[in-house]
Amino acid sequence: MARNRLELQTLLEQYCSNVYYQPPMSVRMKYPAIVYERENIFNRHADNLPYHLGHMYRVTVIDRDPDSTIVENVAKLPRCRYERHYTADDLNHDSFTIYY
Repeated sequence: MARNRLELQTLLEQYCSNVYYQPPMSVRMKYPAIVYERENIFNRHADNLPYHLGHMYRVTVIDRDPDSTIVENVAKLPRCRYERHYTADDLNHDSFTIYY
């Protein structure tokens, strides 16, 4: 059975209380925060029929602390790959790809 987005939300909330899924520009976020969005959907096929559907999410940890422990916790999640680090508006952003 495929896991759903709400299970990912619950998992991320274990590491940070401010978790946002595709927040609109009108939302004023509190930091530290985890922001995530669906980036891709992939199918596995057999006999020309899909038998497994998976989702890929972009997960970004945003924190004022460049050595945030949230980054390490997210990096340890299964099927998670670290992508890059950048700074914007005096905040550190660490971006991951996770298959969930």
